[in-house]
Amino acid sequence: MVKQSIFGRMAQLAKANINSLLDQAEDPQKMLDQMVRDYSNNIAEAESAVAQTIGNLRMLQADYNEDVKNAQDWGNKALAASRKADEYRSAGDTVDAQKFDNLAKVALQRQIASENEAKAAEPSIASQTDVVDRLKTGLDQMKGKLNQLTSKRNELVARSKTAAAQSQVHDALKSIDIMDPTSEVGRFEEKIRREEAKVLGQQELAASSLDAQFNQLEDLGEQTEIDARLAALKSGGAKPAIGAGGTATSGSAAVGSTVDEADFDKL
Repeated sequence: MVKQSIFGRMAQLAKANINSLLDQAEDPQKMLDQMVRDYSNNIAEAESAVAQTIGNLRMLQADYNEDVKNAQDWGNKALAASRKADEYRSAGDTVDAQKFDNLAKVALQRQIASENEAKAAEPSIASQTDVVDRLKTGLDQMKGKLNQLTSKRNELVARSKTAAAQSQVHDALKSIDIMDPTSEVGRFEEKIRREEAKVLGQQELAASSLDAQFNQLEDLGEQTEIDARLAALKSGGAKPAIGAGGTATSGSAAVGSTVDEADFDKL
């Protein structure tokens, strides 16, 4: 029963597909750690069962060795009793000779009994020896599987940490990639460009307003000069300045917008 339980557990563990279990695991590292613990516990149970089986085998072997030794001892006693009987018989003491012959027979009877017990134990010892050998082999295989599982766990954990580190580095590089418009730098640059465009628009709008104001000032200055010259003409105290014709023409054009040019021919 113990043998079947141990071999059944070893067969189940040997057939375990680590990769398929990992695919279903939400946290592969925790899954692997739990597998290592479970496997270690199973090995500990198997070691205990194997140790018990080995202990039972050693008890059978000890009983067998004792039976073999008893058979040898009774054989020696039978031989000694037979020789003693021969000595008494040679001396003419048939009574003691018969006595020791009877002792030799008893010793031989017990020798045969010990030999029979030893022979009866031989098949059990052979069977148990085979079981122990197989259990030791299976236990070694389980320990080998545990080493593989531990190595696999360490490898996958290291790979997982490496992948996480690479992902962090990638994210960090992406956040400062000036060529990537989705990066932090790219978004900041786009924000600055929008602000610069807004300033340019404000400047252009302000420039247009300023030009209009200057045009108004120029018109106002020209009208002021015209009014001043007209006043001078009326007072007779001043003459039109040389070269003022261009300005006067401009002024006339400005005023002429409400004057008929034919009126000048009537002068």
